[in-house]
Amino acid sequence: MSRRRRGIMSDEFKTELAKDLGIYDTVQKDGWGGITTKDAGNLVKRAIQIAEQSAAGRTKR
Repeated sequence: MSRRRRGIMSDEFKTELAKDLGIYDTVQKDGWGGITTKDAGNLVKRAIQIAEQSAAGRTKR
């Protein structure tokens, strides 16, 4: 029996981050599996920064 893992971030949020980080073309061309490990790490890092700013009462992006 296989389980499908469900992501924490919405697709819309991931797409917005990909555009901000300049990797959206790769995502469109090759899907999320086409990005490098470094790019994936940067995407997560940026998401954490946004979450921390939001938690601190700032909504700066």
